[in-house]
Amino acid sequence: MFQIFRRLWALNWAEQWQYRANLLMYLLFWLVAPIVYLAVWTTVARTQGSVNGLTASDFAAYYMVLLVVDVLTSQITIHVLAPEIQNGNLSNRLLLPVHPVLTQVLVNNIAFKALNLIALAPIWLALYLLFRPALNLSVLYLALAVPALVLAFGILFLLGAALTLVAFWTTRVWALWNFYSAVFMLFAGHFVPLALLPPLLQTIAKALPFSYTLYFPIQLILGKLAPQEVAINFGMQIVWLALACVIFRVTWRAGVRQFSAVGA
Repeated sequence: MFQIFRRLWALNWAEQWQYRANLLMYLLFWLVAPIVYLAVWTTVARTQGSVNGLTASDFAAYYMVLLVVDVLTSQITIHVLAPEIQNGNLSNRLLLPVHPVLTQVLVNNIAFKALNLIALAPIWLALYLLFRPALNLSVLYLALAVPALVLAFGILFLLGAALTLVAFWTTRVWALWNFYSAVFMLFAGHFVPLALLPPLLQTIAKALPFSYTLYFPIQLILGKLAPQEVAINFGMQIVWLALACVIFRVTWRAGVRQFSAVGA
């Protein structure tokens, strides 16, 4: 299995480098919203002194960490898998002795992340010099952030894959994806730190998986959580990863039967 993943990595890494211009355009498009939020909230905080106790430096630190965490935890499964389902190319992958989603699509996501991080590094450094966030990072919390980020990516990858598999039944999967993305950005803490949301929305956020995939790793890296909160959030990540596994497995089995039934 290791040899399979190593070979897939070599192929996907080379493929990502072939589309460098496309990657740069995607990265710039993806960076627009967080940078706008960063500029707006730091300006508001400087004008008012603070917003619910968050200073301009706090907002700068939050969004600077968000840029990195978002790259490490986000996934592009729908862009890779949905076209293959819709044009029938998935049939060839189903003949192989490995799971097409948990091998090819997974490695493609990882290769895309790696190249994104390389492209993000100089942009992040420039933003750091511009906004000067107060990043008082702890070695302990940075170490804890590693499994938190891995679990977060696992949750989002499996949920994104399960949603993409809806393409087995309908061509409207992109509409569902846009709705999913909007919900994610609101309740994950992408638009604004969850502490600034109304109490009702904060309660909803805690009931959904998204805050545990973005907001929790950010707060963990920034050292904003008490040990008890860290333990609870890790527990919720494990619960949601297990649920995501079940959802993906059920959807995959049903989808493949549907795929075969139409003779694809």
